[in-house]
Order: sequence, then C-alpha cells, then structure tokens
Amino acid sequence: MNSKVDGPRRGRSFDSMNTCFEEKHLNNEMNKSVFSKIEENKDNKNLSSERSRAEIIFSLKNEVGGLLKTLKLFQENHVNLVHIESRKSKRRNSEFEIFVDCDSEQEQLNEIIQLLQKRVKVINMNAPDNSCLPEEDLVDVPWFPKKISDLDKCANRVLMYGSDLDAEHPGFKDNVYRKRRKYFADLALSYKHGDPIPRIEFTEEEVKTWGVVYRELSNLYPTHACREYLKNLPLLATYCDCREDNIPQLEDVSRFLKERTGFTIRPVAGYLSPRDFLAGLAFRVFHCTQYVRHSSDPLYTPEPDTCHELLGHVPLLAEPSFAQFSQEIGLASLGASDDSVQKLATCYFFTVEFGLCKQEGKLRAYGAGLLSSISELKHALSGNARIMPFDPKTTCKQECLITTFQDVYFMSDSFEEAKVKMREFAKTIKRPFTVHYNPYTQSVDVLKDTPSILSIVEELRHELDIVGDALSRLNEQLGL
Repeated sequence: MNSKVDGPRRGRSFDSMNTCFEEKHLNNEMNKSVFSKIEENKDNKNLSSERSRAEIIFSLKNEVGGLLKTLKLFQENHVNLVHIESRKSKRRNSEFEIFVDCDSEQEQLNEIIQLLQKRVKVINMNAPDNSCLPEEDLVDVPWFPKKISDLDKCANRVLMYGSDLDAEHPGFKDNVYRKRRKYFADLALSYKHGDPIPRIEFTEEEVKTWGVVYRELSNLYPTHACREYLKNLPLLATYCDCREDNIPQLEDVSRFLKERTGFTIRPVAGYLSPRDFLAGLAFRVFHCTQYVRHSSDPLYTPEPDTCHELLGHVPLLAEPSFAQFSQEIGLASLGASDDSVQKLATCYFFTVEFGLCKQEGKLRAYGAGLLSSISELKHALSGNARIMPFDPKTTCKQECLITTFQDVYFMSDSFEEAKVKMREFAKTIKRPFTVHYNPYTQSVDVLKDTPSILSIVEELRHELDIVGDALSRLNEQLGL
C-alpha cells in the first residue's frame, strides 16, 4: 500500500488522508474532472502501465470509520493506491463517492474488486482488460481463496473460544489456564503461510492431561478403530515422537503428513466458520489447535483441542484415500452458497468427525470426534446407538450436536464409497464453475470457460500418455 497519494495533498500520510476524507469532503469542483473522466471514458481499456491498473468509483454511507475500513481492504490485498479523491454523492445525500486509481498484480485487482462488490456499492470501473473484472456470472459468488497463501486472509476469523472462554467452559474460572490459552491464541493469530509452526514447551500439567486421554483411548482402539487408523497410529510414534508422556509438535506432524498425503498443518486459535475451515481442506491444509483441554476434566472438552486433533484426525489424514475424501469436500465448498456450505459441513461432521464404517462384518469408527472421546466411542459401537447408511442427501439435513452424543450416526462400507457419494452430491451444488486443484502451485484453477477446461484436458492427455507408456513397458516385460 502506498503511503502517499497524488493530488492537492500529495505527501500527506495515508492515515491522515483517511481522516481528512471522513471528516471533510474535498471540494466538488476539484474532483469533478476526475469523476467526469472515468464516467465519460469507462470503455477505454488502454491504460499504459507495467502492472495492471484500475479506476474504481464506489459509494459509502456518510458515517465515521466507513472509509477507513474500506481502504484497509486495499492494504490487506497489497493493492497500491496511486490516486484517491472523494465527493458528495449525486444520487443520495446520505452517501459520498470515492474515486481510487490503483495498480497491482492482476490477481490482487481481481480480488479487491470482488471484495468491494460485497462490501460497498461499486458505481463504475475502468480496467485495462476484461480479465481484471469479475465476469457477470461470478459477481455474486462468495470470495474464496485461490492459492494456499490466501488462507492467511481467513484463518484468523475465529468464531468461538480461542482466548475467550464462556462461563460453562471447565477453564473459565482458572486464570492461569486462561492466560495459557491466550498464549496459544496469539501464536496462531500471528502465524503466516510458510512460517515454521512454533514449538511448544508443554507444562507438566498439560502432558499429564494428554497422558490420561492417550492411555484411555489406546485401550479402546484395537476393538473400536478402523484398520486404516490402526495402521497409521504407530507411525506417529515413529516419526513424531507421539507417546503417552510426550505431546507431538505440530511442525513435526505437518512434515509427516506432507510426506504421506500432501496435507499440512496450520495452527488455529479456535473454531473457524464452516466456510473457512473447509476452504483449508481444499488446499490440503488442516487447521489445528495447539492448546490442551483443562486438567479438571481430561476426558471431556467442549471444543477441539490438541488431543482431539492429534489422536482423532491426524492418523487418518495420513491415509491417502481419506485425505482425498477430505480435500474433495473442501473443493466442493469453494464459492458455494451459504446453504450449500452448511450442507457440506454437516456431511463432513457426520463422516470425518463422527463417521462409522463396517470392516470384517463389524462396526468400526473413523470419525475424529469418536476416536478422541472415550464415552461416545463406546456409545456409538455399543449396539444401542441409532445407525443409518451414509447418504449425503439425507445426512446433510441432520442436526449436529456439540455437547451431547449424536442422535444418529452414519455408516459407510469404505472411504471410497463415501467419496463416490460425496462426488455425486457435489455435482448438485449450484456454481457457475467448477474448480481444479493444482498441486504444483498449490492453487485452485477456476474452470468456467473453454480455454480453462482445455488446459486441464491437455494435462490429462499427458497423464494418460504416461499410463499408456507404463502399460506398454509392462506388456513387454511379460511378453504380451
């Protein structure tokens, strides 16, 4: 973000310009030529600049703080403001209009335009080419990250808990515990993509609490956990030093998962919205808490803690089929409506969190919420719980219960079966595009027109050539 702007107040700091515009609009005559220029020449796309350039006029209500919040969007998205002016709105007396001349990389301009259209009324735009403007069919699509570093923009939108605990939380009256929670929250909130995850020196009390959970659950896993879980759990001990008397470090866990399935860990301060959490899965990023539940009740937690994350989720995120299933739910959520995201989140809840499967004719748990809860794990497989076949169209309507056992659990014969059903369900979600994850750039390609689709077709042809060559060589070796 530039710290200076052109015009009569050139050299003034950006913050002081914000205050000036909020408290006192610039002279209308001074602004008239600028606004007239963009309104009369809005079809002129031949702006000369080494970088992409855009001129935008948007309106704001005449209230304190409105402009400052809006201009902060430009700063957060690394868009330079070359020129900025304001005038009283010709349309409504209660509003004023802002003209900005900005330049940045084209992707950043695309994002800032979409963000503005959600926050304010955009009156006019003048950009170098149509690619810098969102197409008509994407205007109403909710913003979603398109590259892995974009998760920095949504990973800190914690909805509940974090460093704030409600009155019913076991640690609410424990000031030492609350201070410790704030420490973990601050670490997560300051984390940026690419940073190493801070290593924690856990307290004796935290390790003791972890040990109680680890020991009790380990006694149940042989008869209650699915075979994929049992296969991967010992790997955590080998590669991440996961033991009853040692809490693994998230950085070690992230490296382990990266080598197994491409998933990585990102620390988070507390609950994220379903949209933000699922968006992380699309990039094979699992938002993971680092704090430990309160020691007064080691077998219960009202929120995800590191016991839940590491013992519940991580072993199966190391399983390729399960990792793919998780990512596909995340990809289906990108740009979807709030209603569709809620349906996907509910399906995630009753599979990844509380899912059951049948193996060798017996029920087994693969949901992390079950695999990290001694009492509910016993209940779900007791023979007394209500169990239904997993069907996304039905499951998405079920109420998710947080503080009590679920009214119903859903069973799949395998991860593959659940994945096929989720793929079919994802096709029913209305979006004017589909998305494709590019593992080389860790970004999402939006497939909405012929050129974008043809580029994927070319990639598939190359992959099929490799498969064909491998089959040909195999046939030669077998003398076929």
